[in-house]
Amino acid sequence: MRWGPEALADGTTRFRLWAPDADTVAIEIGDAATDANLLPGKGRGPVGKAPEKATNAPQLDPGLRRGTADEVAPPSPPLVLSLSKHVLQATTEVGEAPFDKLRTNGGDDTNSDRVPLTPTENGWWEITLPPPPGTPYRYHIANTPFPDPASRRQQGGVHGWSIVPDHSYPWRTPEWRGRPWHEMVVMELHAGTLGGFSGVLRRLPALAALGVTAIQLMPINAFAGDRGWGYDGVLPYAVHEAYGTPTELRALIDAAHELGLSVFLDVVYNHFGPDGNYLGLYADRFFHRDVATPWGGAVAVDEAPVACFFIDNALMWLKDYRFDGLRFDAVHAIDNPQFLDKMAAEIRAALPDRHVHLVLENEQNDAARLRPDAYDAQWNDDFHNVLHVLLTGETSAYYGDFADRPAERLARCLSEGFIYQGDPSPNHDGKPRGTPSAHLPPIRFVSFLQNHDQVGNRALGERLTRLTDPAKLRAATALMLLAPQIPLLFMGEEEGSESPFLFFTDFHDDLADAVREGRRKEFAKFEAFADEKTRETIPDPNALSTFEASIPQPGPDAGTWRSFYQTLLHLRRDHIAPRLSTPKQHPVEGRGPVGKAEVEASPLAQLDPGLRRGTVESLGAQATGNTAVTARWRLNDGKVLAIAIDLADAPAPLPTPPFAPTPSVPATSTPSPFVPSEVEARAKQNKTLDDARDEGENGLLFTTDNRFIAWLE
Repeated sequence: MRWGPEALADGTTRFRLWAPDADTVAIEIGDAATDANLLPGKGRGPVGKAPEKATNAPQLDPGLRRGTADEVAPPSPPLVLSLSKHVLQATTEVGEAPFDKLRTNGGDDTNSDRVPLTPTENGWWEITLPPPPGTPYRYHIANTPFPDPASRRQQGGVHGWSIVPDHSYPWRTPEWRGRPWHEMVVMELHAGTLGGFSGVLRRLPALAALGVTAIQLMPINAFAGDRGWGYDGVLPYAVHEAYGTPTELRALIDAAHELGLSVFLDVVYNHFGPDGNYLGLYADRFFHRDVATPWGGAVAVDEAPVACFFIDNALMWLKDYRFDGLRFDAVHAIDNPQFLDKMAAEIRAALPDRHVHLVLENEQNDAARLRPDAYDAQWNDDFHNVLHVLLTGETSAYYGDFADRPAERLARCLSEGFIYQGDPSPNHDGKPRGTPSAHLPPIRFVSFLQNHDQVGNRALGERLTRLTDPAKLRAATALMLLAPQIPLLFMGEEEGSESPFLFFTDFHDDLADAVREGRRKEFAKFEAFADEKTRETIPDPNALSTFEASIPQPGPDAGTWRSFYQTLLHLRRDHIAPRLSTPKQHPVEGRGPVGKAEVEASPLAQLDPGLRRGTVESLGAQATGNTAVTARWRLNDGKVLAIAIDLADAPAPLPTPPFAPTPSVPATSTPSPFVPSEVEARAKQNKTLDDARDEGENGLLFTTDNRFIAWLE
């Protein structure tokens, strides 16, 4: 059985709901809606107050980082704190399904029709009706109205009317089949802070010119209020109306594809938000009340209708909107991990002839599902954490796991993927964390220096431009962009933004108070925020000013930073990415490598000739000092990529590349101000790297500030 409205060939719509606890279910049809009265602020009622009691309501946004909260050794001023997703999710006395506050802006109760649905089997109800696209509807159980949990579009927010969807968008890029994973350079974006879908669309040409190959949108599903990170969603199928219409979202994706950009979406399948979740009132089996998570009872993905709810949702984004991939939030919080296998299998079966990329976030460093026929890659927090220690000197909270011998830990990360591969983690009470990952190719790991979690975890949301020396940051950025792992950038970093990215919400009344006071209460446990006056400097998540402060603004040296990123990304595009594709499916969970014939027979082999090339493998990495590391990889054409980095306050001389003949450097129309003058001079008298590669020679890729160097040999 499939959830939600389904357009049939005869022009009618089948409505289907899983309500195993209901005796009767009815559907109410309202007056036809238009884009004008669906836009925020037009016909939209106020967000309702949550009811008095709840068992599932998180206190703060589920996008915040997991782990044990602890104080970070603060820079100046000493107002930096890393918080835990678990600690910040204390249960509040607010409701999960405020029936009594339903908004009725979409239809007129006196002129609407209410029709009973027919029960079928296993708790399913359905009816086929002729309302055209744009028609509001909602369900009733025991005279209580609520939106379709699989609503494709809402009017009046998450307590309002659902809208019969319109799938008639005329795609300009119907032949787009995506880009292979090894080409990915991902930019994480928050649509709301960039002006909605239309605002993101306007930025696409600049991102493509920079060298970004994919954008990843933070969650855009419907959540209570206008402002938020998106991880408190309650209607996973509906586009958040404050960001724009479904048509505007499709236009954004279409424009990205015209520019050769892939588009990924962050999805949340481990919990629902605290305001607007009605499922538990008519489908109690949707949750395992006896299995605790930071957000209440675990989602019962072992129930077939529940698994179907989320798998269909993933397929909707990939098929109806033509997203190129999904990032799955906090999968370690999913009660039944076998659900992830089913999810990947159904997606791969449904879309065999497109490059569709599936990426996990998993705090447990579980490598079991990282293979081409399942999940392409996983966010590697270890990479961020160890580099954050080296860049800032912060060693408290989860950074304490990386405080001892950070250079050795970075070397392991570069050569093997995860740093914690079953090792005891002090931040997890000495329990083992992680699984072996050295057998995986580098492209199975997504590396980042900043993202919404790592910046937004901090009390004041500081970016690295506020926390470390610019020369060190340039070196770490060069490492991220030229190493063979897949790089992920966070909006604004390419312009040296110094704007914070804060935790912001748009809750009201009791829930707003609980979020604000709960956040400050958690910070009060730490010395830096023991004083009440100091805690008052923590921005109120519900204040409009907190959201506005989080809009990324170019930094004072934006042009220089943009040129720096562009130089590195073009080097990656021309000299690294083509050498990263690999046909080998590394043995995981008893699966052996894929044979050559199987690779060449696959649909994607026709899209990506690089799948027939050799493998990419680490040749090892070593700490050459307390803050210095060298690493080498053999790429798929036999070339060796070598990198050296030193993040000391006073770095030692970098290694000398073993060039024979004389090294060459890339020719650029505008020499980077971060390349030493002697290297620029050498560039003018030697071959370019393109010439050297064509002749089978070696070449210098990049060097900056005597802290970083990369070459091919």
